Amino acid sequence: MDIFSILTMIGGLALFLYGMNVMGDGLTRASGGRLEKILEKLTSSTWKGVLLGAAVTAVIQSSSATTVMVVGFVNSGIMTLQRAVGIIMGANIGTTVTSWILSLSGLQGDSFVIKRLKPTSFSPILAIIGVCLLLFSKKDKKKDAGSIMIGFAVLMFGMETMSGAVKPLADVPEFTNILLMFKNPVLGMLAGAVLTAIIQSSSASVGILQALCVTGAVSYGAAIPIIMGQNIGTCVTALISAIGAKKNAKRTAFVHLYFNLIGTIVFMILFYSANFFVHFGFLGDAANAAGIAVVHTTFNVFATILWMPFHRLLEKLAILTVRDGKEEERTEGALEGLSALDDRFLDNSALAMDQCRVACAHMAKITIEALDTAMSLLNVYDAEKVEVVHEDESIVDRYEDRLGTYLVQVTKNEMQTKDSHTLSVLLHSIGDIERISDHAVIIANAAKEIYDKNLAFSEAAAAELEVYSSAVRKVVQIAMEAMQEEDLAMAGKVEPLEEVIDDLSDEMKKRHIDRLREGRCTIELGFILSDLTTSYKRIADHCSNIAVCLIQADNDEYGRHAYLNSLKDEENKSFREKFEEYSKIYALPVRIKGTPKVDMKKRMQTAQQ
Repeated sequence: MDIFSILTMIGGLALFLYGMNVMGDGLTRASGGRLEKILEKLTSSTWKGVLLGAAVTAVIQSSSATTVMVVGFVNSGIMTLQRAVGIIMGANIGTTVTSWILSLSGLQGDSFVIKRLKPTSFSPILAIIGVCLLLFSKKDKKKDAGSIMIGFAVLMFGMETMSGAVKPLADVPEFTNILLMFKNPVLGMLAGAVLTAIIQSSSASVGILQALCVTGAVSYGAAIPIIMGQNIGTCVTALISAIGAKKNAKRTAFVHLYFNLIGTIVFMILFYSANFFVHFGFLGDAANAAGIAVVHTTFNVFATILWMPFHRLLEKLAILTVRDGKEEERTEGALEGLSALDDRFLDNSALAMDQCRVACAHMAKITIEALDTAMSLLNVYDAEKVEVVHEDESIVDRYEDRLGTYLVQVTKNEMQTKDSHTLSVLLHSIGDIERISDHAVIIANAAKEIYDKNLAFSEAAAAELEVYSSAVRKVVQIAMEAMQEEDLAMAGKVEPLEEVIDDLSDEMKKRHIDRLREGRCTIELGFILSDLTTSYKRIADHCSNIAVCLIQADNDEYGRHAYLNSLKDEENKSFREKFEEYSKIYALPVRIKGTPKVDMKKRMQTAQQ
């Protein structure tokens, strides 16, 4: 075998891999997303999953592509890990279709029917038709069909080129000796796994093995371990796709790995144990393309049958491998509310709005928790809690994005008046809720700055800030409850308390200036206090927006300023009474001169003890 034969073989391999890629992409585009939707919806049982996984993989000619697709579904929450197991098992069966198609090239005989069945006979015709469709057709579907035909033709041409180039290797002793090494099951499995991991396609690596069979030097004893290794190597693609994904997506990739790895080990143990007693004569025979396809199919069907009664065990192994982290567990629990926003509910406006209420309630709860945590850091600093606040804010952002998109989709349908009011309130409110979570982050960062710089508020300032924090907590609680319950009476309590909070802000600033003049506070702490009071005041403003929006939506009025003016009018007895009530509850402590500073680090250490 000279250098030109080697180059021909490499060229044939390149064409083979390229053709497989083009054909797979064309098939995927031609499906128009229908395959993904089928996988998403029709996986209620493991058996259904197996059949669907096999069918989809047979169409797109790649178990790796199917598995990566499933990893994506699980990562996005569309599919559960349990449902993914069946599809993965089916994908391994479906991928054997490629080896059967390629085995047609090995058909022998001079009859007209056999000659027509050989891909070398009809692939040139497909290539011509495909080129015509690609060049002259304006419709995407016809162009996709052309891509599929060209991809198949290039695939088969590459296969034939590769087979013709390696055929002289039968007379090369060194090549024969290398293949004899693969009769060792371990070496054969390693070789198959490495090859498949590199090209990331078990169908392609099986096709290469089928091409090598034309030399007559590849025995079944060498081919079987290589095929087993190829099934392990194909798991690399899914594992790579799961990097950086959620834990269930990573578990899906490991399900694929364990299915093939454990299935291979069991198959090899049983096969070689039986061979020890029976001595299979065919192991020394030269393998052919059809025989490779039989072995490939037999293993994958065997592995599927083996795992079917124990599919839950696959799931448990994956969960044990990728364990739940406390932080990740918490995040996924927080995002549970988003699962209520199912697109299938959009046709029923009333049901869709109920789901929006559920999701918004989760969003409000997370925001309240973030704010409470942030405020607590002003008394007892904890670095881990700062991270929790940041994480909660990120989760609230995701709620806002998803809820906003979903609510806009709901508006496309006819709605009852009540649901229309609710939709208007939620659309306006989710932005205010998200902004409150942003201010929680600002408060947490202020606490961090105080701790890092070893600063401390005076006893008087700390006491005043505690009163101010209580008032803000209360106004947030009232606003969120009013929104969730659509309680107009509750909403009416927000504005009086918001006015009290505005007065508290002004009074806090005056008292700080007094302490600054007396030398009991610093300018640096003054900046931090200013940031805190500004955030508190704006949180109250956002709560006011929510409450006013709720009241105005019910009255079908949207003149916010006019409404607020009428609310705060001197003759509005109810408003004045609530204002006076809250003023007494949240009155700042009497000014005390000469109070000492509070060491925040010391306070934290004492609390921890």
